Amino acid sequence: MWFLSFIKTSIGKKLVMATSGLLLLSFLAIHAFGNAAIYMGSKYFQIYADFLHGFPVLVLIFGFGLLLIFLAHVGVGLLLFFEKRKTSSRYDVETRVVENTFASRTMPYTGAWIFVFLIVHVFAFNFGKPEGVKVSMLVQQYFSGFFYSLFYIISFIALAIHLNHGFWSMLQTFGLNHPRYNKLISTLTVAVPLIFLVIFGGIPIYFMTGSAAGY
Repeated sequence: MWFLSFIKTSIGKKLVMATSGLLLLSFLAIHAFGNAAIYMGSKYFQIYADFLHGFPVLVLIFGFGLLLIFLAHVGVGLLLFFEKRKTSSRYDVETRVVENTFASRTMPYTGAWIFVFLIVHVFAFNFGKPEGVKVSMLVQQYFSGFFYSLFYIISFIALAIHLNHGFWSMLQTFGLNHPRYNKLISTLTVAVPLIFLVIFGGIPIYFMTGSAAGY
């Protein structure tokens, strides 16, 4: 198959990573927009949740497609990781000079943490959801607990670190590298992860500090 031949090349793997990363980032942006309704109160968040579950077939198709994109991102990411390790063992000095930021060095580990988080999160809010309990109430129940809230915050810190390098790498792969835009790109590589961290990471803080008294 042409696709298998394509991803055997370095540019092919990078394009798959960049494209799947862009699609996952788009989903994250939509998810952040919906989750922001939590700050408006349980009524509005429940409206958002009911709207989504009002189209079960579309949700199933979308979820399956998202799973395939995520698996492609993880699978190709692992291939690149092991290829880089093999290259590093041969050309140790040259490779170390290329990428030396904390975010780039920890990509496999932040990615692994995010993977574990997604398994726990999906199970908690989908397969582990008690019968008859509204999603808005389940949110309050989980985020009123210290350990899940801490796990959630750490997970989005890991995501922010992952995105700090991943967002930059994606733009480079798509050829968005020009002296005129590099300052903007550098700003976005910090701003985009921080926006997601504030929106998602702020949810458990919102509940645990008592700010959600009227939720």
